[in-house]
Amino acid sequence: MPVLDRAEWTARERAHEERWDALTRDHRERARRGATHPVWDFLFTYYSYKPAQLRRWHPGAGVALRDASAEPRAAWRWYRPGDEEGSVMPDAEGFERAKPQLARLVEIMLRRTAERPGQFDCFGLHEWAMVYRQTEHRHPQPLRLGQEGTDAVVESHDLRCTHFDAFRFFTPDAVPRNRSPLTRDDQPVREQPGCLHAGMDVYKWAVKLGPLVPGELLLDAFELARDIRRLDMEAAPYDVSDLGFAPVRIETPEGKAEYVRRQRALAARGNALRVQILRAWRDAD
Repeated sequence: MPVLDRAEWTARERAHEERWDALTRDHRERARRGATHPVWDFLFTYYSYKPAQLRRWHPGAGVALRDASAEPRAAWRWYRPGDEEGSVMPDAEGFERAKPQLARLVEIMLRRTAERPGQFDCFGLHEWAMVYRQTEHRHPQPLRLGQEGTDAVVESHDLRCTHFDAFRFFTPDAVPRNRSPLTRDDQPVREQPGCLHAGMDVYKWAVKLGPLVPGELLLDAFELARDIRRLDMEAAPYDVSDLGFAPVRIETPEGKAEYVRRQRALAARGNALRVQILRAWRDAD
């Protein structure tokens, strides 16, 4: 069983907190002012995890921390004494005894998604399907092509969404236009690594595993979710240029090519993280 010396784990903890501070500073400052951001707040509203949850560094499953029994983390949930006197470590066994269904679901979603080929022909049209033939929209930003132009883009494309948590926000008129109907129950057999929202969900699964995931991987997953969110909104039908986002015009061949290029790079990052999380968690069993 790996045991980290106090100097090593406290250095990693400090580095994690510094990185966390840089990643969440703007959001925390807006929150103090009562300000909102229509793009970045999604990372803390749809994914309802507070910045403080990301601040805690964990070593991951199977790793003990020397001279940590007197630290506050010794009383944190899902920690237990290590084999070496005075050490503590994440309690992977206790987590799985208490949450067997969650542990199984997370493993299925990470492993099966990573094993499937990616689909790279959706062009981010899930966001367009969410406003199809609607006069009221979920976001205050205007539609870049107007309602008629937006509807025309949807009607000229084949909707190929594979992610239920995007599909469930389709407008009633858009639902039957999707290549396949989607349900919550079939999500584990449809999720694929090319999907932007499946990539963002790597962050969700990492948070749900808590101390079993090394803090460095958790922040890597958060950074991936942030970068995916940028592309998701740049390719969306909304005009977010006033927020500093250049549109990816997926209604054009050039825009499609840019979207797929960036989508493939994000999918590769997502799959790498899925594998790393599984190794850090499951290889410690």
